[in-house]
Amino acid sequence: MRLNKRTIDKILKKNRKAFEMLEEYDKTRELPFQRKRIDITLSVEAINKLRKIKEKTGKPISQIIEENII
Repeated sequence: MRLNKRTIDKILKKNRKAFEMLEEYDKTRELPFQRKRIDITLSVEAINKLRKIKEKTGKPISQIIEENII
């Protein structure tokens, strides 16, 4: 099946985000929604604040950090 330019442009426009994610995957071999574990060092004060927020919201600490960074 041959696609004309108009059809290709329509498909690209409709699925732009998916094509961008696949393009990034080709470059890095990582998808943007993949999760990785890292080790970080935080002060006791920062950890305690994160724990309090976790108790209030019920969200995992990693999600709290992601929401404040992104």
